Amino acid sequence: MPANTLNLESVRGSFPALARDQVYFDNAGGSQVLGTVAESIRDYLLNTNVQLGASYVTSKKSTQRYEEGYGAAAKYIGASDSEIVQGPSTTQLFRNISYALDFQPGDEVVISAIDHEANIAPWVGLAERQQLILKWWLPDTADPTSPKLFAEDLKGLLSNRTRLVTCTHASNILGTIHDIKAIVKAVRSGPSPDALVGVDAVAYAPHRKIDVKELGVDLYAFSWYKVYGPHMAILYATSRAQAQLRSLGHHSNPQNTLEDKLGLAAASYELVSGIPAVLEYLEGDSPKWDGIVAQESALQEMLLAYLNGRDDVTVWGERSADSAVRVSTISFTIEGWGSQDFVETVEKESRFGFRWGSFYSVRLVEEILGLGKDGIIRVSMVHYNTVDEVKGLVKVMDDVLSRGK
Repeated sequence: MPANTLNLESVRGSFPALARDQVYFDNAGGSQVLGTVAESIRDYLLNTNVQLGASYVTSKKSTQRYEEGYGAAAKYIGASDSEIVQGPSTTQLFRNISYALDFQPGDEVVISAIDHEANIAPWVGLAERQQLILKWWLPDTADPTSPKLFAEDLKGLLSNRTRLVTCTHASNILGTIHDIKAIVKAVRSGPSPDALVGVDAVAYAPHRKIDVKELGVDLYAFSWYKVYGPHMAILYATSRAQAQLRSLGHHSNPQNTLEDKLGLAAASYELVSGIPAVLEYLEGDSPKWDGIVAQESALQEMLLAYLNGRDDVTVWGERSADSAVRVSTISFTIEGWGSQDFVETVEKESRFGFRWGSFYSVRLVEEILGLGKDGIIRVSMVHYNTVDEVKGLVKVMDDVLSRGK
């Protein structure tokens, strides 16, 4: 089998939920969990569910499993254990770090206007609390259906008071991949080269391999439950970023690592123990990344070919199926149909599960795209989805549209 071809029978067999009579096209909201992850969590709860750090045998085993989970998470993104913290969600971790950062009145933060609210609200709150100047990084809208963030457009927002720049690696609505290296370079070559660059990677992480050192970012977060793992998240922060943090922990606790400063005992022990199984699946003896990209490219090519071929459909985001510019999260609206009505009509006639709405990217959907509260229709695919599933979805959608509303 070629290196870029997945063994789909083996892949799908790794996810027990896929044996059910349901097709999952809502993966951007949460992927299905690996069976090995669930087994690890179950085993932890049944056999090592005790407090960490004690000297008795079971506690030693529990502590080892927790440390192995942290080590696997750090390795997965190319970081060290001291540079990461894990917690309930990306939303919570960004909120935590926003309360730990210490800037001066009059300092500036630059925030992307097309992000998920998880990467907007914490920084808006930080600016209000510390009397910072808030600057909105607006996307290029030369194509109003496909707004994008470009490093060149960021440069005019930077000054010698810039302390933080935030953006998304890939939009959870548009699927568009942003050039994070170019964005980091623009900041580093600007008037405030030590400004922190923070990136929300929730919509990117399920689809591509990550190396935070190669990207050059200061803050980087995503949710494991969208990367085939347990319902928790990871945040990375460089030593430079950590030097600007006050600890949120108890005054008597150590303050040497990011977990010391931001962890707040919020990383569920049993969930952390499941992280090594994610690593083993994606990057074990036969790494899957080439195959993942190839499989998802085939899926998005088929769906986009159908959507782009209809005059009554507007695709929001990249209309190209090129895996270099987008991930397999595809959003669209249909002339004459409300997004909710269309999704619910298709679901009544099929076993396909997909979504409508704005998915906590309200500013993007309503202010930038100019859509109402009904939002968009989103089909979000990952590598365990099949070409036959996409064909089936296209057929049902086409049948619904051919009959008219």
